[in-house]
Order: sequence, then structure tokens, then C-alpha cells
Amino acid sequence: MAFLCAPGLTFFLTYSIFSAVLGMLQFGYNTGVINAPEKNIENFMKDVYKDRYGEDISEEFIQQLYSVAVSIFAIGGMLGGFSGGWMANRFGRKGGLLLNNVLGIAGACLMGFTKVSHSYEMLFLGRFIIGVNCGLNTSLVPMYISEIAPLNLRGGLGTVNQLAVTVGLLLSQVLGIEQILGTNEGWPILLGLAICPAILQLILLPVCPESPRYLLITKQWEEEARKALRRLRASGSVEEDIEEMRAEERAQQSESHISTMELICSPTLRPPLIIGIVMQLSQQFSGINAVFYYSTSLFMSSGLTEESAKFATIGIGAIMVVMTLVSIPLMDRTGRRTLHLYGLGGMFIFSIFITISFLIKEMIDWMSYLSVVATLGFVVFFAVGPGSIPWMITAELFSQGPRPSAMAIAVLVNWMANFVVGIGFPSMKTALENYTFLPFSVFLAIFWIFTYKKVPETKNKTFEEILALFRHNNGRSMLNCTNSLEPQSMNSGIEHAALMVSEEKTQHDSPASERFLEGGRSTHQGRSAASAPHHPRQPPPVCPSSGP
Repeated sequence: MAFLCAPGLTFFLTYSIFSAVLGMLQFGYNTGVINAPEKNIENFMKDVYKDRYGEDISEEFIQQLYSVAVSIFAIGGMLGGFSGGWMANRFGRKGGLLLNNVLGIAGACLMGFTKVSHSYEMLFLGRFIIGVNCGLNTSLVPMYISEIAPLNLRGGLGTVNQLAVTVGLLLSQVLGIEQILGTNEGWPILLGLAICPAILQLILLPVCPESPRYLLITKQWEEEARKALRRLRASGSVEEDIEEMRAEERAQQSESHISTMELICSPTLRPPLIIGIVMQLSQQFSGINAVFYYSTSLFMSSGLTEESAKFATIGIGAIMVVMTLVSIPLMDRTGRRTLHLYGLGGMFIFSIFITISFLIKEMIDWMSYLSVVATLGFVVFFAVGPGSIPWMITAELFSQGPRPSAMAIAVLVNWMANFVVGIGFPSMKTALENYTFLPFSVFLAIFWIFTYKKVPETKNKTFEEILALFRHNNGRSMLNCTNSLEPQSMNSGIEHAALMVSEEKTQHDSPASERFLEGGRSTHQGRSAASAPHHPRQPPPVCPSSGP
């Protein structure tokens, strides 16, 4: 990763990034930790139910209870992600992260003491609270990292978030094998280990400075911002950064903030909003979280032993880490739309192979291994495309004015879809049996067609050029317009915001309104990303999905 050798990556900046990114490791860990000990947790629930009511619980009801334990995490994430912007502005980026660790510790303790208390309701509550913690992390961590990083590192450091998620996912899967903590006695410790990233961040983060952009633009504390920058840059010369932030502040003042309702009702902003929403659905309804949450039981149903299934699940985590590293240089070289099409297409093909392996596993003994290979291939193509590109494209479709509202809607849709998959997959698996992945295949085909027909390429395009793709479409396929505009260099240090923010508010019905407001990118609001004024357009830092 070339950005690791880039100028500006000082020791103290690296320390600050590591301290913050522990929040994303927490998110990845809690996404995957519920997978391996599924049978152990179900046995615990059966014992509690029998002790309480004196009768055995039905298999259908135990599946419903387990799916609640899985999916209530997404409900918490929805709440946390949606309130991240408010918390960042109220307490600061660093302050919000520190306070959020209280939730992380509380949730981990509740999950860790579930068996001692002999109450599966405590597990539900713990999963909900840790979900709120992770939802806040997915908003606060990328925001903090992008605001402390120098301009030349912001794009590369956006991938550090996704990398931390995949490392957390792999760690949870390794610790969940039977030889370590995947036992009837060890699973509460496995879930309770979520306390470690929270405590470590509480120890490391206080030494780090608050975001200089927050100090200067939100709080108007210029001297404090200068001190923070001197520490992060290991240099006394910070005038360029200060002027950069002043330019952002002026740009922020020149571009009006767009509320959620104004965004939904705007005829100009509605097409990119629809694309952003469908892109989020393509990530969650691809079936990836069915794999993350239930891969162990899926592999067992395909004919593997429980131990082999857990090792295959570890393979999924390892593949995610490797492919995240591989996809970093591809992101800017190949283009977002192209990679997303490759990703969805590959996932569609391997989802068909998964269904085939389920159908003929009784006839051919080695077919269970095909299901493992097909699932690994499914994950590879997810990492190539739908893993991070929906967030990147959603952020790039909007200028700074409407972006906070657009990203808030994207967060809500993403976590809601995550919840639907988490709560519905066990019932779907029971009803469809060997055809479990067929609905995901259908969704993948639909999303591929939508992406091919409607989604523009945003790589190296300014907001003006992206808006032109929508405004001058005139009924033609978006594909025909995708490459019609070459990247243009900006005439000033501040990018032109291209979504006609103020005219929308005063001239809703005026088709002749072709003027573009000048504005730059400013500080984060909600899940939006901050970027500094510059000549070549840098993509906004990307928040990872609620499915890694």
C-alpha cells in the first residue's frame, strides 16, 4: 500500500489512526462473533427455556430466538449510525469515540455474563447495546481519520477502515473454533471479549488530539487546532492546513444544508438518491450477511462436520482480509461502476454454484467441498465490488450540502436491510432448504442490470460532471453518458458543488435554473466525509458497510 510510504504519515498520526480504527475492529468482531458458537448458544437457550417452563422448546422457536440475537445487533447499529453525526458535533469526534466506549464495555459485559445470569434476554440486550456502539463507530471513526489525515493520504486511509473490519471478523472466527472458545463453556467469554477493543481505545485515544477541523470550523478554536496539527504533522508549519480548512469553512457557508425531506422532494437530487439507496440494497440483499452470520450452519447443512465448517468459516475471514488488500489499487485504476459490476456478476455465478452444490450433495460425496469453494468465491467477489463501493459511490454522487442527509438515508437503508437478512434468513432456509440462495441470485441479477443501466462512473469526475450525467440524460441510458465527460481541472482551489442546492430551495419548478453554486467540501455531518480543497478530485472517505 503506497500510502504507507507517503509523506505526511508521521508516527503520531499513525498512532492516532490505530487508536481510532479499533472502533472498526470492534464492528467487524461483533459482526462475525455470533457465527461459530451458534449451536452452543442454541443449547444454552434450550436449557434456559426448559428450566423456566418445564418443557422442551421447538426447533422452529429456537431458530427464531437465535435470529433475534443475530439481528438485534442491526437494530442497534441503525440507531447508532443515524445519531453519529449529532454525537460528533455535540461532543467532538474524539469525545464521541471516548463516550461510545462506555456502550462497548456495557454491551460486552452483558453478553459475557449471559450464561451466569441464566437469561437469554441479557444476550439480546447486550447485542443491541454493542450494535449501537458499532453503529456509532461506523460513523465516528471514518470521520475522525479523514479529518486528521493530510490531503495526500485521505483516499488511501479510507481503506484502513474496511481492513480493520475484516481483521476483526477474522479474529472472531479464529477464536470461535472449538479448540479455543467455541464450546458450551467458552462462548460467553468469546462474546465478552468485545470489551478489549473498547478498553484499549479508552487507554490509547486520550493521548490523541481532537480533530483540527472540528476545533477550527465547529468550535472556532484556532490556537487549539494549530496545536493539534503541529502534533499530527510533526512540524511547526501548518499554515497550508489552516488555510485549507478556512477555505472549507467559506465553502460550507456558501452552500446550504439540505434536510432529508428537501432531498427526497428535490427533482434534481432524487435520481442520485435512488441510485444510492439501490446500491446499499445491492450490498445487503446480495446475501453476504447470510454468509457472515450463518456460514457455519450453512457448511454443516452441505455435509461438512461441525469442526470442518468452523475452519471453512475462518477461510472466509482470511479471504476477506486478503481481498480487501488486493482491491485497494483496483479501486482507482478500474473504476467504481466496473468493479461493482464484476463483483455482482461473480457473486451471481457463485450463488448458483452454491445452490447446485446443495441440490446434489446427497448424490456426490465431495460436493460439500464445492459449496465451500463456491462460498469463498462468493466472498471474494463481494470484497472486489459490493463490499465498499456502495458507500463510495453514494458519497461521490452528492456535494457537501445534500451529502449528510443522503448518507443518513443510506445508513438507515443499509442497517434496515441488514436486519431483514439477519431475522429472515433462518426461516427462509427452513422453507426453501436447498434453494436457500436462489432469492439472493435473483436479487443479484436485478442489481447487476440496474447498475449496468443506471449507475454512472464517478471515478475522477467532479460534482459538476456527475450532475451533468443526470441533467442532460434526456431519456438516454446512463451508460451512454458515463464516459461522455472527461475529468476537468478545477479553476480554483475549491471544487464546484454541482447539485444546485440553493436554487432547489427557492426555484423548485424552474427548469431553466442551470446555475451552479460554488462551494467546497466541508466538515463531516452524519456519515459524510471531509475533504480539503484541491485540484484533482479526491473521493470522499468511505464508511464501511454494516456488512464488512
